[in-house]
Amino acid sequence: MTVAAALSAAILNVPASQARAQQSSTPLDTITVRGEATDQAGDGAPSVAESAEERPWEPVDGFVATVSASATKTGTPLIETPQSISIVTADQIEAQRANSLTEALRYTPGVSAEHFGFEPRLTFLKIRGFDADTQGLFKDGLQLRNPGFAISYALEPYGAERIEVPKGPASVLYGAGAPGGLVNYVSKRPTGTTFREVELDVGRHDHVQGKFDLGGRVDAAGRLSYRMTGLVRDSDTQVDFIQDDRIFLAPAVTWRPGDRTTLTILAHYQDDETKSSQAYPGPGTLTGNPNGRLSTSLFTGEPAVDRYERSEYSITSLFEHVASPIWTLRQNARYLSSDLDDVSIFGDGRFIGAALQPDLRTLDRSLFGNFGELRSFTVDTQAEAKFRTGKLEHTLLLGLDYQHVDVRSRQSFSGPVPFGVTPPLDVFAPVYGAPVPVAAAPLITDTDATETQTGLYAQNQIRFNRKWILSLGGRHDWASSELSDFLADTKTDQDDEAFTGRVGLVFKSDMGLAPYAGYAESFLPVSGTDSGGNAFEPETGQQYEIGVKYQPPGRKSFITAAYFDLTRQNFTETDPATFFSVQTGEARSRGVEVSAVASLASGLDLIASFTHFDLEITESANPAEIGATPGQTPETTASLWADYTVQSGPLQGFGVGAGVRYIGRTFVDVPNTIEAPSVTLADAALSYERGALKLALNVQNLFDEEYIASCFVRGGTFCTYGTTRNVVGSVKVRW
Repeated sequence: MTVAAALSAAILNVPASQARAQQSSTPLDTITVRGEATDQAGDGAPSVAESAEERPWEPVDGFVATVSASATKTGTPLIETPQSISIVTADQIEAQRANSLTEALRYTPGVSAEHFGFEPRLTFLKIRGFDADTQGLFKDGLQLRNPGFAISYALEPYGAERIEVPKGPASVLYGAGAPGGLVNYVSKRPTGTTFREVELDVGRHDHVQGKFDLGGRVDAAGRLSYRMTGLVRDSDTQVDFIQDDRIFLAPAVTWRPGDRTTLTILAHYQDDETKSSQAYPGPGTLTGNPNGRLSTSLFTGEPAVDRYERSEYSITSLFEHVASPIWTLRQNARYLSSDLDDVSIFGDGRFIGAALQPDLRTLDRSLFGNFGELRSFTVDTQAEAKFRTGKLEHTLLLGLDYQHVDVRSRQSFSGPVPFGVTPPLDVFAPVYGAPVPVAAAPLITDTDATETQTGLYAQNQIRFNRKWILSLGGRHDWASSELSDFLADTKTDQDDEAFTGRVGLVFKSDMGLAPYAGYAESFLPVSGTDSGGNAFEPETGQQYEIGVKYQPPGRKSFITAAYFDLTRQNFTETDPATFFSVQTGEARSRGVEVSAVASLASGLDLIASFTHFDLEITESANPAEIGATPGQTPETTASLWADYTVQSGPLQGFGVGAGVRYIGRTFVDVPNTIEAPSVTLADAALSYERGALKLALNVQNLFDEEYIASCFVRGGTFCTYGTTRNVVGSVKVRW
């Protein structure tokens, strides 16, 4: 008896002889295979190429994707998934000329990726009001973990086929993670169609960028196909002395030894050179200063000292085999290596208790060095079964995943003169070149951390009468960590385990309307101990969500409206009475998200979104914080993008696009005594396509609004500026 037949017999509780009969495509009395694909191999099993109408990693024509690679791991249609999901397609990335992952997420509801404004180094994420910086970023369904910000990630949007954002806790499928959701970057893969694309971008701030994307079949039968995507960028930025240079290469190959088996190998290499983003004193940005307003181009570091250099590479294998009409087996695995060399000089008011000295123009500065090395291995093995029991149709997913992350982190710090080695700077008449003995900055951290996680999960999507879809999921995780502190000469071990669950129900009507409700849980191990030496409990999250989705039959459009109630528990904070870390924190995020996307036959593409949060700290070691709103989270965001291309006549191929983004106020401190104001920004685009040639002009922040992205307290109030106007012209040839 084959493995597939044995699994069928064990899980469905049928005799082994009956399971063998099923594998020979003889119908059973109580089990019926959902036959939605042809059988090219002649053994009753659908081929890999034909086992789904639309695969969740394939190119999407326009802005409307109908299935998700992330929310269920089974390629379930969005309308049948009981949660809010946003998908940014490659066509949207190109139309808006997104030059970073954060820019690609600008029109996505519930997500804040630019809450610190201009940021060339890495990806900050807040989803539904909660941080997802170190645990919420995924690539091809595998987590990109970043313990303690030892390194960083800044994924290249040109290498993405789509970017998916399932909202809410996702631990039931992915293990340890942020409660607000995740961002999954889906890489471009080889296709069976031969194509070649080269592009040149030229823009403001001496921006020059070359891109290429090549792929197709190696043999006539299409058993072997390839793709090579690459980018080289040489660019300055809106801030003096900060470059944004990148080399990105992503080769890929797919092998199909048979009609029911595929193996795809994805690799990538990325090298970035830039410098730290800038935080400026509140007097001169958020509030008045008798010396004037600080420029958005001001660099507060030292050009000869500051650096931010990151080098990373990875290799990923994606395997799928359709074993029988019931069973499909998959295994995704990745090895990743990343190294970071970061030295930054920045404004620091902690030594004098103010952002500026009494003359309101001299800025005390500190030096921070961060040198990180990360090596990780992740593997996710899945078995998916599609079968029928009576009137119920099942999509059963069983999975086992494992993750191992090893991080070496060394951090140095020195305060301002006379407390340290870093000289001050006149921010209204800066003079650079003062000697800064970087080597004299003492190490404050020298650690080696190892994190492992093993998870066993199961999910069953049950359809009744093709209208009701019930989703049930459960997972148990075992997580462990080992931290070697070379400065303290100590070693700390910690072990955690947790069970998380998820349940959801969708009613899918014939008119394309689908109301839904769901409940989901998350967990996240927390390193460290309290004042008594007791290890912290894992952070947890629970979410209730109700909503409605609308997908008009026969039209490329999709609308989602959702209300959620999300609670984050057991996060650590500093007790103001003892200054020890305590685990009493709890916060609640309630809100409404509305999104609409359409790609119409008339040549019009539309995106609209609206988000409103009611975010509140409900438990805290500091009683003054209870009832306050956490900082750097806009209460309300809204956006609209429209892109129209003429379909016929003398102007055929001419396109025009325009967008508007509203970012509501954010609080600076807790409790909420200071706030950064709201802002409305505009974007625009022009394009012309004829044959193999496409010309485009994109303008971000069209009216060059100078705005405060967010503020925070570091001795005094410091603020960050948002991205100023950026103009990029491009020429692309595709054949």
